[in-house]
Amino acid sequence: MADTTPPGPHNGAGSTLATNLRWLCATRPSVSLICREIGLNRQQFNRYTSGEGRPSPYTLARIAEYFGLRSEDFLLDPAAFQNRHSRQREGVGQFQAELARSFPGSLSVLRRYLGAYQTWHISPSWPDRVVCGLSVLHEHEGAVHVKSVERNLDANNEIRQAVKYVGLASLHRDRIFVVETVRRADRSIAETILHVPSEYQKNYLRGMTFGLSWRMGNTPYSSPMIWHAAGRWPDYRAALNLCGVHRMRATTLPAPVRRFFEDNPGAFTLAR
Repeated sequence: MADTTPPGPHNGAGSTLATNLRWLCATRPSVSLICREIGLNRQQFNRYTSGEGRPSPYTLARIAEYFGLRSEDFLLDPAAFQNRHSRQREGVGQFQAELARSFPGSLSVLRRYLGAYQTWHISPSWPDRVVCGLSVLHEHEGAVHVKSVERNLDANNEIRQAVKYVGLASLHRDRIFVVETVRRADRSIAETILHVPSEYQKNYLRGMTFGLSWRMGNTPYSSPMIWHAAGRWPDYRAALNLCGVHRMRATTLPAPVRRFFEDNPGAFTLAR
């Protein structure tokens, strides 16, 4: 369905929707950011906010989901709409405040692990292979943020995959918890739990990761995960070049990484 329904001189619903959408846009840093995160064309989105066009039911549902609302909320009188959004944000804010107390946990200890890491795990999307990625932990305004990237190539099926994640890290007792989301409109969430290493071995963090297999209908899975410290200021180009899909016993894998997967052959789990 085309998203070009004109508001018309008597289309009050279209005018109300545009007014409410403009007000929502003012609550975010920029319209460009909104369009990128939802996955909408900026020029078309401008037609919605100006009242020159109206989104299809599918597109309106995506916009509503992004702002934590329902599609029918956009047809409310602007005063009632703003009141509903404020109450919704208050409820979300209380929940987020409870959750936020878990991050970053023991910050003074977690600071020891800031920097870049080459990561390895098994993914059902790439059978009998180890997926290598790059994760960076950095502190900002009292929280430890995580940025991760995976670059995978399946030449036989002509698949070139590049995925970016953003998230937060927390440390409680002797575990590091990493929660990430994919940076695109169809977001998903992944979690990694790592053991804090002993005083005498700080280069490798070992644990488990939990995610979804994009090749198998978003089937949940768990896999052994190992991170290798690359330092605070690594050669990022070399680290990114190492990202990809590797054979389980490839010489490109460090010896501790190969041993880790050899010692955990049954730890990979695919939920059906």
